[in-house]
Amino acid sequence: MTTLEPTPHPAADPVSDYDIFDPAFVADPYPTYAEIRSRCPVAHTDRHGGSWMPTTYEALREIAKDTTTFSSDEILVFPTEVLPDDEPYADVAAPPITSDPPEHGWARRLILPFFSPDAVRPYEERTRELCNRLIDRFADTGRADVGTDYAQQIPVRVIAAVLGVDDSQADVFVGWVRAILETGHADAERRLQARGELLAFFAAQMADRRANPREDDLITRLVQAEIDGEPLSDEHILGTCNLMLVAGIDTTWSAIGSALWHLAQHPEHRRQLRDDPELWPLAIEELLRAYAPVTMARVVTTDTTYAGCPMHEGDKVIMAFPAANRDPAVFEDPDVVQLDRLGNRHLAFGSGIHRCAGSNLARLELRVATQVFLERIPDFELVDPAAVTWAGGQVRGPRVCEVRWT
Repeated sequence: MTTLEPTPHPAADPVSDYDIFDPAFVADPYPTYAEIRSRCPVAHTDRHGGSWMPTTYEALREIAKDTTTFSSDEILVFPTEVLPDDEPYADVAAPPITSDPPEHGWARRLILPFFSPDAVRPYEERTRELCNRLIDRFADTGRADVGTDYAQQIPVRVIAAVLGVDDSQADVFVGWVRAILETGHADAERRLQARGELLAFFAAQMADRRANPREDDLITRLVQAEIDGEPLSDEHILGTCNLMLVAGIDTTWSAIGSALWHLAQHPEHRRQLRDDPELWPLAIEELLRAYAPVTMARVVTTDTTYAGCPMHEGDKVIMAFPAANRDPAVFEDPDVVQLDRLGNRHLAFGSGIHRCAGSNLARLELRVATQVFLERIPDFELVDPAAVTWAGGQVRGPRVCEVRWT
């Protein structure tokens, strides 16, 4: 059993000794990204099993495109133990995000119809109603934690609807996701327990759909699907369900929380959105660029050299998409949030063939959640900026983020 212990000392030099789990980095990684980018496009560390970290927009796009040299077989940013063969669900991954070609192509095509613009449009009214119900709980109190009381509550219920599962266990789902992505790097035993519980839940759902198929949920689609005349393996179905829940909750929750954290500190941006509702599409893209939540990983498949760095087979590459989104070579004044920014080619949803399949749904949830909050609570501020806590590593976003209003 591998448990990742906190490092005893801060990084001496981020170019050769960065630590993506250092509390100071988690709280504000952008100065570190900027220093690395200004000195060397690709940093290296021996911490946490060792890894490389490109920080430029060009490098992230190039590496994401080269699926032959940089495999998605291992996408977690922290080291994980090899499961024994007799471990339940040992062979379950998270396709298509953990798939390389040719499996990736058909695995992605199976889920894309559920996340097309037309497919996600019906979720807008449902999400709006959900957001209003959540705000009803605290609107008269003058104070709320927009992390746990609001942002956390939205994606879990929306993705449950896509999967066709009862959202009454929303808090359980969130607990599983947090153990797998957020706290699991320091508690491997709890992470494996959460993984097993999540996959057992979906195994039961899979059996139910085979006995009682439904017309419009993703799990039914997967258990009925065939590739080259053969049904999908149970491991593939479980892995895809695993991905939908894990990726569908933490990433969007973090994006919503970051947007509200920003707006709590910028009354001029709240006014801008109220005065010009047509600005919303551009504003959502800018908030995604500035506070991109997701960092992925790749594994080097063969000895290679990239940007003068000698990478060896088995080395891990940290895909810091948030760093790419602050690259001054691509974005003018990258550390400034400009809600009307044009030509915003951000990488918040990744790049290449593994670009987020659920981006349309994530955008919808982020927009609706932020719009409804501003409609109901037009002016609000952070209770204590120093008390805001952030999760980091795989997905960065505010967890405790208390705001107040009058």
